[in-house]
Amino acid sequence: MTHETLASYSNLSLYSAMAVLTLSMLGYAGYLAGLLPARERRGESVDTAEAPERELVAAGGGPVGGGSAAAAAAAPGSDSEGEVPLRARKAGGVAHMFAILGTVLLFVSAALRGGSVERWPLGNMFEFGVAAALFTMVVFVGWGVRRDLTWLGLFVVAPVLILLGLANTVWYTEAAELMPSLKSVWLIIHVTVATISVGLFAVGFIVALLYLAKDRFGADRGILRALPSEKSLERLTYGLHIVAFPLWTFTLIAGAIWARQAWGSYWNWDPKEVWTFIIWVVYAAYLHARVTRGWRRQSASWVAVAGFVCIIVNYAVVNVYFVGQHSYSGL
Repeated sequence: MTHETLASYSNLSLYSAMAVLTLSMLGYAGYLAGLLPARERRGESVDTAEAPERELVAAGGGPVGGGSAAAAAAAPGSDSEGEVPLRARKAGGVAHMFAILGTVLLFVSAALRGGSVERWPLGNMFEFGVAAALFTMVVFVGWGVRRDLTWLGLFVVAPVLILLGLANTVWYTEAAELMPSLKSVWLIIHVTVATISVGLFAVGFIVALLYLAKDRFGADRGILRALPSEKSLERLTYGLHIVAFPLWTFTLIAGAIWARQAWGSYWNWDPKEVWTFIIWVVYAAYLHARVTRGWRRQSASWVAVAGFVCIIVNYAVVNVYFVGQHSYSGL
């Protein structure tokens, strides 16, 4: 099979993934639409016993005045099936199956792209965009194995579709060889770990926004009623960032090692290097604020949101408009 054929099949798999994920998004929307009337009749959200939270963070990350580990581990969306309307359950089940299929198709697309150029498919913005979408879906689908995340599906799949749309239109690049400085095993290590951490940060960003929206507008307004409690959303946000931050730290260290091999120096004040460090600092500030007495969890969550905004700037602005040693966008 020729390289051109593999590249063609890769694009076909990507288009198929987008179509399947569109169906998944509609299914998740149907789930929320079917769930909402039942919640409104009962006058409750997914986690019903908890009042809106505006507590300070105590040292060690716990709320001032206590809070049990069992509460932190309580799974949102834990309604029994009898409490969820049958139509909503069916829509959620179909949406989840489409999400899994879409994730598999994204993996196939990335694998075929790599086969068409005989390298790791992370050499330009188009390939990184597809990989970021893939890992975001892997985080969502994999996490969904352990707990019911049907309530989150719409808010994850819709941004993934937007990212894939940008990759296919604005950032699309024909399959080609790598620049000489990218031909290293560190491409596999450094960029793959970076992409995994971006997938985790993306889901954390979405959950943080849902938490802040529920805190700002109230737990009983519109679609917010179908979400878990504020406390659960905030703790899920923190948990995701706890996993993602060490991976981003490794990304920063691995990038420095690669820079030493490629350019003779661990640090070159390249725009990409600087922004990668800025992202690390912002997320470190979030994790520090989250466990510091006197910081409200709402304020700490805004720092986490700022961290992902920095990731967007690093990817969509620095890669395109800043000239440096990391000018690999392919555009």
